[in-house]
Amino acid sequence: MTPSPSASSPARPEDENLGLGANLAYGLQHVLTMYGGIVAVPLILGQAAGMAPADIGLLIAASLFAGGLATLLQTLGLPFFGCQLPLVQGVSFAGVATMGAILGTQGGGGMPAVLGAVMAASLIGLLITPVFSRITQFFPPLVTGIVITTIGLTLMPVAARWVMGGNSTAADYGSVANIGLAALTFAIVLLLSKIGSGALSRLSILLAMVIGTLIAWALGMADFGGVGQGPMLAMPTPLHFGMPTFHLAAILSMCIVIMVTLVETSADILAVGDIIGTKVDSKRLGNGLRADMASSILAPLFGSFTQSAFAQNVGLVAVTGVKSRYVVATGGVILVVLGLLPVMGRVIAAVPTPVLGGAGIVLFGTVAASGIRTLSKVSYQNNVNLIIVAASLGFGMIPIAAPTFYHQFPSWFETIFHSGISSAAIMAIVLNLVFNHFTAGNPQNPSVFAAGYERTIHYSDISALRDGDYFKDGHLYDAEGHEVPLLDVDAADTPSARRKTVAEH
Repeated sequence: MTPSPSASSPARPEDENLGLGANLAYGLQHVLTMYGGIVAVPLILGQAAGMAPADIGLLIAASLFAGGLATLLQTLGLPFFGCQLPLVQGVSFAGVATMGAILGTQGGGGMPAVLGAVMAASLIGLLITPVFSRITQFFPPLVTGIVITTIGLTLMPVAARWVMGGNSTAADYGSVANIGLAALTFAIVLLLSKIGSGALSRLSILLAMVIGTLIAWALGMADFGGVGQGPMLAMPTPLHFGMPTFHLAAILSMCIVIMVTLVETSADILAVGDIIGTKVDSKRLGNGLRADMASSILAPLFGSFTQSAFAQNVGLVAVTGVKSRYVVATGGVILVVLGLLPVMGRVIAAVPTPVLGGAGIVLFGTVAASGIRTLSKVSYQNNVNLIIVAASLGFGMIPIAAPTFYHQFPSWFETIFHSGISSAAIMAIVLNLVFNHFTAGNPQNPSVFAAGYERTIHYSDISALRDGDYFKDGHLYDAEGHEVPLLDVDAADTPSARRKTVAEH
C-alpha cells in the first residue's frame, strides 16, 4: 500500500514514509483520537430511530468501515479524487440535527429516507465541487488563521464533556474522579513531551491514553467486560437497512448540510496544508472535496452517513509534527479492520472517556494555537484586519457560548450557523472580500485599532540625541544621568521646537 522509504527527502513533506512500525503506532494514535467522534453519530441516530442494540452496533461498524475507506481515498488518492494529505475521514457531526429531524418527522421515511437524502445531496455536492475548488484565493492567512483558531476553540467543549465523563445523564458525570483521571492523562502528555525522546514525544498522546486506561482499570474506572460480547467478525451488509428512499424535503435539508460540510472540509484541507508546510492549490482542494463527496455517496450503501475530515486529527498532526499521509492511510486500514472486527472496536471503546478528554485538551488547544500562529503572519497596519479577526472569531463563538442561540431561526439557517466553524469561515470570507478586495470607500486610517500599530519617529528627534542618552520610566536621561526635559504635547509641536528643547539640555 505504501512505497518503501527512500534515502532522499521526499519532494513533499506528506510523502515521507516512516516505515511499517511507525505507521502502525501513529496510525493507531489517529484512530484513538477520532474513535469517540466517529461512533457518536451512528449511536445518536440509531437511538433516535429506535433501533435495537444489535442494529446500532451494525451502524457503528458500517461507519468505521466507510470512514476507513474514505480515509484511504483521501490520503492515497485516485485520479481526480483525494487531496493526498494526512486527513482522517469519518462521519460528519454537521448533519446530526438534520438527520435526527428527518427521523423524527412523522411519515418522513425513517432511516431509508436519511440514507437516500445523504446520497442525493452528496451527488449535488460532487457536481458543485469545481466552484469550491476555486476559492483558494479567498483563503489568505487572515481567513485560514481565523478558521483554524475557531476549529480548535469549537472542539474544546467536546474535550470538556469527555473530561466530565461524556454521558451527561450518568451519575458520575463531572465527578472529581473523572476530572482527576483526565487531569492525570493531561499531565502524562506534558511529562512525556518534556522528558521523552523525539519519537517518544510524538507518541505522547497514544502513550498517555494507554497509561491512563491502565490506571483507570486499576482504579476500577475502566470496564472491559463487554469486549467478549457480540460477534468477532462481521462484514457490513450492503443495504442492510433497506433500499434508500428519496424525499424532496429531506434532500433539500441535507443539501444545506453538504454546503456546510464542503466549507468545513475546505477549511480542514487548507489548515493541514498550512500546518505541514505544503502547497494546496485549487486542483488539490478540488480533488479533496470530490473524495469527500464520493465517500458520502457510497457510505449509505453500507449504512453510514456523510463523510468529512476530522478537525481533531488536524490537531494531532500539529501536536506530533508527523506529516506523513501514509501514517493516516495506515489509520484508515485500522478503521476498515475495526469495521470488520467489532471485537476490536469494543476494545477501543473501553478507553474511558475522561482519558480521551485529558488528551483532547492538548490536541484541540494545539489546533487553536496553530491558528494563532498563522494570524501572527498577518499585517495589521493601515487596514481593518484586526476588526475582521475580532468580528469573525466573535461570530464563530456565539453557538459555542450559547448553543440555543439560533433555535428560533429557520431550520436551514440554524443548520448553517449552528456550526461555529462555518459561522467564522463565512464571516471571515465575506469581511475579507468587503474590506480587502472591494476597497472602494475604505478610509486611509480605517480604525484606531489599525492606526495603533503604526509607529513613526521623526528623524530630527533622533539626530538631536547624544551618545549615552537613554530612556527610562517615561523620562529621557543623558550619559551622566541628568534628566533631559521633553517638550509638552501642547507646546509648539514642530521639528525645530523639539530640536531646540533637546539641544538646550
